Amino acid sequence: MKPETRPLDGPFGVELLGVDVREPLAPETIEAIDRLMDENAIVLIRNQPMTKDQQLAFTKQFGPLDSGFRKVVKPNARVQEAEVGDISNLAGDGSGVAGRTDRRIVNNIANQLWHSDSSFQAPAAKYSMLHSVQNPSWGGETEFADLRAAYDALDERTKQRIEGLVAEHYALHSRFLIGDDAYDEEQRNAIPPAKWPVVRTNPVTGRKHLFIGAHAASIDGMTVPEGRMLLWDLLEHATQPQFRYVHHWQVGDTLIWDNRATLHRGRAFDLDEPRELRRTTTLDPDAPELKLAG
Repeated sequence: MKPETRPLDGPFGVELLGVDVREPLAPETIEAIDRLMDENAIVLIRNQPMTKDQQLAFTKQFGPLDSGFRKVVKPNARVQEAEVGDISNLAGDGSGVAGRTDRRIVNNIANQLWHSDSSFQAPAAKYSMLHSVQNPSWGGETEFADLRAAYDALDERTKQRIEGLVAEHYALHSRFLIGDDAYDEEQRNAIPPAKWPVVRTNPVTGRKHLFIGAHAASIDGMTVPEGRMLLWDLLEHATQPQFRYVHHWQVGDTLIWDNRATLHRGRAFDLDEPRELRRTTTLDPDAPELKLAG
């Protein structure tokens, strides 16, 4: 039975109705949510506050969990589990909002770049599940861009030009863009770059989509300037307003998105006000083996 849904206030995505995701899900419900993700790329669950353990249990039902970026960003006193991302500006010692030079503030700023979670590793991320615990008085929205619709809207010459191209994604490329380069050699080499086609295909629907974002640093066979300019042009195209959904957070929201078919970015907010979200992410081990990482 297909779950009840309603469209989000934007060009794509749906809200899931009548399912308590804090309880174990029946196999047919998990399968139905997977189909919703293939069709819509974003699924929203409203007004279901979750503990960290409940969120982990919910996420594990959809595949193996991602903990890759902890190889670069070390655990903090707030969240020790490698599979849980602390998307907050709260100090690890419980003293309130973190100072401007704290690593989590840098993370908040880096998250304002358009990106796909963990595209810098193989396997990359499949679903991200972001849960809202505390929101600031203004700002802090999350924007999403539909890479399927963006591909469809490309002119035929550009489609032909990018077909078969491969981009290298590097974990720290996006950090270098904002001047965050205080990483030692071990951290810089902790996650080898991964290479992915610029155009990918959903294995269930057969629909093509772009696969780009702030982690994409170069294109094989092109000079760095030429490749980056093409990537920037594609990014500018893909993030036009007609392809975007903007999510205004409410406490208890859980938003699931497909990292294969979307880009996202956080929006600015007053960094002196507390904001807390938790992210759990599944990997995509069933993606075709490209043998291009490294």
